[in-house]
Amino acid sequence: MSRVVLVTGCTTGGIGYALAEEFGKQGCTVYATSRRVETIASFSNPKIHKLALDVTSDEDVQSAIQSIITQEGKIDVVVNNAGTICPGALIDNSLDDVKKNFDTNTFAILRISKAVIPEMAKRKEGIIVNIGSLVGEIATPWNGVYCATKAAVNSISQVLAVECKPLNIKVLHVAPGAVKSNIADSGARTFSLPADSLYKAYLANIMDRIYSSQDSSSMPAEVFAKRVVAKTLQKNPPQYMSLGGHSLVLTILKWLPRAVVLGFMCRKYLALKKP
Repeated sequence: MSRVVLVTGCTTGGIGYALAEEFGKQGCTVYATSRRVETIASFSNPKIHKLALDVTSDEDVQSAIQSIITQEGKIDVVVNNAGTICPGALIDNSLDDVKKNFDTNTFAILRISKAVIPEMAKRKEGIIVNIGSLVGEIATPWNGVYCATKAAVNSISQVLAVECKPLNIKVLHVAPGAVKSNIADSGARTFSLPADSLYKAYLANIMDRIYSSQDSSSMPAEVFAKRVVAKTLQKNPPQYMSLGGHSLVLTILKWLPRAVVLGFMCRKYLALKKP
């Protein structure tokens, strides 16, 4: 029987869309979801289905998961990919925006896990894939809320991996570096510097940080998806993997003294840039 896969955050041009396509290529039955299905382009593979799912809604999550189980009888793989950024200085981010970012990037993983793990436990099999970020392990200025949400995702993945072991459910935490997607454009469209910001001189730096994951070293989403799907579907998937542009540098920074890392961040992100 083909594996049944649920992928969140599948807007066209993003990582989720590429993951859905790759799972489909590997013979899986895929449910590609987004808050608004019209943001998902059509798939040529008939085994990939589009489904509306707002990951910040308890009702939506329960409804979508039960709909898939009713249709397919099971869910084998869940990929928690939905995410947004929250650019700007930490003190400039409104608490409403902070809460929304945590709700989408972090709380949604718990919301979906609470709904799907009991279903997987009935069959004593399944895997949950959480898309985190290397900046959840090495935080950077000008996108601190996003870094905090991904740091929480990293902790959640580690705990879930242990707590799901007795249920024979696996957890894979993916920590990407730079991967081509539409997340930067989406973040830039909603970003504005507050009129009373203490960081007006750093607007160009903030914009540079927003697009730092979309430079020439960024890994194409299709390459990223191929490697993640291959690891997910193997008999004994790892609990952690990291890939993408800048991943080597960020991995090295994880092992350096904090003072050295903070000094590096100051040099990289506080040198004033021209607008």
